Amino acid sequence: MSEISPKERAELAAIAGLNPQYLYQCLSRRRDMDATLASKVEELTKKRLRRWDLRRDWYETWPELRRLKGAPEVPQEAA
Repeated sequence: MSEISPKERAELAAIAGLNPQYLYQCLSRRRDMDATLASKVEELTKKRLRRWDLRRDWYETWPELRRLKGAPEVPQEAA
């Protein structure tokens, strides 16, 4: 994930209708966002926030994302 400033994070949370603290927790890997909500957030933010930014298990939930340019590396034990 590219760096997102607190101001931008607050703006993205507002666009997606999320609590900014919840979004921060998901981005910092303290929590995983519900898969349906993560897909919605990706769409609402025009892919500024990606599903892989919002869930630690993104590669299991959406295996098709593994092939996309810019996707994070999949942990070796999951590959």
